[in-house]
Amino acid sequence: QVTLVESGGDLVQPGGSLRLSCVGSGRTDRLTSMAWYRQAPGKRRELVAETVGGRRNTYADAVKGRFTISSDDAKRLHAISLQMNSLAPEDTAVYYCNAKIGRAVEYWGQGTQVTVSA
Repeated sequence: QVTLVESGGDLVQPGGSLRLSCVGSGRTDRLTSMAWYRQAPGKRRELVAETVGGRRNTYADAVKGRFTISSDDAKRLHAISLQMNSLAPEDTAVYYCNAKIGRAVEYWGQGTQVTVSA
Protein backbone atom coordinates (compact mmCIF):
# COMPACT_ATOMS: atom_id res chain seq x y z
CA GLN A 1 0.00 0.00 0.00
CA VAL A 2 1.18 3.52 -0.85
CA THR A 3 -0.17 6.76 0.58
CA LEU A 4 0.31 10.02 -1.34
CA VAL A 5 0.05 13.46 0.23
CA GLU A 6 0.00 16.61 -1.88
CA SER A 7 0.70 20.16 -0.78
CA GLY A 8 1.29 23.59 -2.29
CA GLY A 9 -2.06 24.46 -3.80
CA ASP A 10 -3.10 28.07 -3.45
CA LEU A 11 -4.78 31.11 -5.01
CA VAL A 12 -2.43 32.88 -7.42
CA GLN A 13 -2.76 35.70 -9.90
CA PRO A 14 -2.46 35.10 -13.67
CA GLY A 15 1.19 35.00 -14.67
CA GLY A 16 2.25 33.80 -11.25
CA SER A 17 3.99 30.62 -10.13
CA LEU A 18 3.33 27.77 -7.72
CA ARG A 19 5.18 24.66 -6.69
CA LEU A 20 3.24 21.53 -5.80
CA SER A 21 4.76 18.68 -3.82
CA CYS A 22 3.74 15.06 -3.40
CA VAL A 23 5.29 12.71 -0.87
CA GLY A 24 4.65 9.00 -0.90
CA SER A 25 4.88 6.66 2.07
CA GLY A 26 4.56 2.92 2.47
CA ARG A 27 5.77 0.51 -0.23
CA THR A 28 7.23 3.22 -2.44
CA ASP A 29 10.18 0.98 -3.34
CA ARG A 30 7.99 -0.67 -5.98
CA LEU A 31 6.87 2.48 -7.75
CA THR A 32 7.72 2.74 -11.44
CA SER A 33 6.19 6.09 -12.26
CA MET A 34 4.61 9.12 -10.64
CA ALA A 35 2.48 11.81 -12.21
CA TRP A 36 0.32 14.86 -11.75
CA TYR A 37 -3.25 14.94 -13.00
CA ARG A 38 -5.79 17.74 -12.73
CA GLN A 39 -9.53 18.02 -12.84
CA ALA A 40 -11.33 21.29 -13.49
CA PRO A 41 -15.02 21.74 -12.59
CA GLY A 42 -17.22 19.94 -15.08
CA LYS A 43 -14.28 18.36 -16.88
CA ARG A 44 -12.62 14.97 -16.91
CA ARG A 45 -9.43 14.33 -15.01
CA GLU A 46 -6.45 14.80 -17.32
CA LEU A 47 -2.76 13.96 -17.22
CA VAL A 48 -0.54 17.00 -16.70
CA ALA A 49 2.95 15.53 -16.38
CA GLU A 50 4.53 12.16 -15.68
CA THR A 51 7.97 10.96 -14.68
CA VAL A 52 8.98 7.36 -15.30
CA GLY A 53 11.70 6.19 -12.97
CA GLY A 54 12.34 9.80 -12.06
CA ARG A 55 14.18 10.30 -15.34
CA ARG A 56 11.87 10.24 -18.36
CA ASN A 57 9.38 13.08 -18.21
CA THR A 58 6.38 13.80 -20.41
CA TYR A 59 3.94 16.70 -20.45
CA ALA A 60 0.51 17.57 -21.74
CA ASP A 61 0.66 19.99 -24.65
CA ALA A 62 -1.22 22.61 -22.63
CA VAL A 63 1.58 22.88 -20.05
CA LYS A 64 4.74 22.30 -22.09
CA GLY A 65 7.29 25.02 -21.50
CA ARG A 66 5.46 26.25 -18.39
CA PHE A 67 5.39 23.29 -16.00
CA THR A 68 8.28 21.11 -14.85
CA ILE A 69 7.95 17.78 -13.05
CA SER A 70 10.87 16.54 -10.99
CA SER A 71 11.76 13.74 -8.63
CA ASP A 72 12.81 15.02 -5.24
CA ASP A 73 15.08 12.05 -4.56
CA ALA A 74 17.77 11.06 -7.05
CA LYS A 75 18.06 7.54 -5.61
CA ARG A 76 14.49 6.36 -5.56
CA LEU A 77 11.10 7.49 -6.76
CA HIS A 78 8.84 8.39 -3.86
CA ALA A 79 8.38 12.18 -3.93
CA ILE A 80 7.81 14.56 -6.80
CA SER A 81 7.25 18.23 -7.38
CA LEU A 82 5.52 20.25 -10.07
CA GLN A 83 6.87 23.73 -10.74
CA MET A 84 4.17 25.74 -12.46
CA ASN A 85 5.04 29.04 -14.11
CA SER A 86 3.06 31.54 -16.21
CA LEU A 87 -0.17 30.28 -14.68
CA ALA A 88 -3.40 31.10 -16.45
CA PRO A 89 -7.06 30.88 -15.35
CA GLU A 90 -7.47 27.70 -17.40
CA ASP A 91 -4.96 26.03 -15.10
CA THR A 92 -7.48 26.29 -12.26
CA ALA A 93 -8.23 22.77 -11.06
CA VAL A 94 -7.74 20.24 -8.32
CA TYR A 95 -4.31 18.70 -8.86
CA TYR A 96 -3.85 15.05 -7.96
CA CYS A 97 -0.69 13.07 -7.41
CA ASN A 98 -0.64 9.60 -8.95
CA ALA A 99 1.78 6.73 -8.51
CA LYS A 100 1.91 3.45 -10.39
CA ILE A 101 3.50 0.04 -10.04
CA GLY A 102 3.79 -1.05 -13.66
CA ARG A 103 0.40 -0.75 -15.33
CA ALA A 104 -1.69 -2.82 -12.97
CA VAL A 105 -1.61 -0.88 -9.71
CA GLU A 106 -2.04 2.81 -9.09
CA TYR A 107 -2.56 5.10 -6.14
CA TRP A 108 -4.04 8.57 -5.81
CA GLY A 109 -3.62 11.44 -3.42
CA GLN A 110 -6.51 13.49 -2.08
CA GLY A 111 -5.77 16.48 -4.30
CA THR A 112 -4.76 20.09 -3.80
CA GLN A 113 -6.67 23.08 -5.13
CA VAL A 114 -4.98 25.51 -7.51
CA THR A 115 -6.94 28.64 -8.36
CA VAL A 116 -5.64 31.20 -10.85
CA SER A 117 -7.60 34.41 -10.63
CA ALA A 118 -7.10 38.15 -10.45
